[in-house]
Amino acid sequence: MTAGAIKAVLFDFGGVLAEEGFREGLMALAIEQGLDTGHIATQGMQAVYDSGFVLGKGTAAGFWALLRERTGLRGDDGLLSERILHGFVPRPWMLERVRQLRAQGVVTGILSDQTHWLDELDNRYHFSEAFDRIYNSYYLGKGKRDPGLFADVLADLNLPAAAVLFIDDDAGNVARAQAMGLQAIRYIDRQGFEAALEAILPD
Repeated sequence: MTAGAIKAVLFDFGGVLAEEGFREGLMALAIEQGLDTGHIATQGMQAVYDSGFVLGKGTAAGFWALLRERTGLRGDDGLLSERILHGFVPRPWMLERVRQLRAQGVVTGILSDQTHWLDELDNRYHFSEAFDRIYNSYYLGKGKRDPGLFADVLADLNLPAAAVLFIDDDAGNVARAQAMGLQAIRYIDRQGFEAALEAILPD
């Protein structure tokens, strides 16, 4: 694999580097409690922004309170949070790809709409050692819904947009990155990702 024009690769966390613990965890809770799975997944994504939690302007308690109000979800904050954290299981093969890229001199980073939960997950799994940069919306005060976040990241990397590859499972995030000039891959499954990565960074 030769990096060529790509100087940095940025990975989303949930749904790319790890299993998607947030959405899947909420849907599992909905099934257990007899709630609508689609509704709770949608409301969860909205509440994490509306509560300010994902941008470091709110708390887990505020997020769970808002989600209970909007969906009827039940449960203790700590237990609910643990159910979400439990689902974010890192993908060893993906982390191996990260290490391969880094060994070639490519800058590797996480670019994730996350909270302090990402720190807790790193304490469990120690994945941060594979990355040069970690861009977490909780500390940046901006999420990937804001195109300005990509400009901020490019400025920090001191790289032109075309030299950065971004990988995310959310179509909207991929589209916003591409609109800012980044190269991007939408992660759907391993086979598709491997093929797309090979096309951009051939062996």
